[in-house]
Amino acid sequence: MAINLLVSFVIATSALAIAPGPDNIYVVLQSITHGKKYGLATVCGLISGCLVHTTIVAFGVSVLIKENTWLFLGIKILGAIYLLYLAYNVFKSSSNLSIEGNGVPRKTMFQLFKQGFIMNVLNPKVSLFFLSFFPAFLFSSTISTVVQFYILGGLFMLTSFIIFSGLALLSGSISMYLKQHNSVGVILKWLQIVVFIAIATYLVFSE
Repeated sequence: MAINLLVSFVIATSALAIAPGPDNIYVVLQSITHGKKYGLATVCGLISGCLVHTTIVAFGVSVLIKENTWLFLGIKILGAIYLLYLAYNVFKSSSNLSIEGNGVPRKTMFQLFKQGFIMNVLNPKVSLFFLSFFPAFLFSSTISTVVQFYILGGLFMLTSFIIFSGLALLSGSISMYLKQHNSVGVILKWLQIVVFIAIATYLVFSE
């Protein structure tokens, strides 16, 4: 078992979770608007949805690996191309971060949990991202591929939960800091780009 791959996976997941995206900005927004516990409810909904995508990818890719190794290689190459596409989209996007809670309708904690869950489950880009991200970090030649995907999915969910919860709890301070330091957006933007390119490169050249 390659423990270093799991460590690299957690580091990459952490970098992507911290970098601004629709999910973590949504968490901070709900925390600012409704309160920290409502932000945490949103986090729980978003993370729960990841289990559905992990299941889809785990069983789908495992079958392909058993059926045809060349097909799996094709998936890895397409995954790398998709990650480079994500890096390009981030490069073209604005580095300005805007987190405003004005005019957001108030919801209950359950409504926010349900909304976060549905947002995640109905987003096909999450499965596509998992499909391109996880194969680079398969860490064992003896453990079932399905089990490995679930372990990676569990680590992804745990890491994202910790970071997103931290964002929810520190939402007020984060909002204030972002207003005072405009350069943070640029740093986080390039962090995403570097991580996407690094994973894509590793995905192509990994065995």
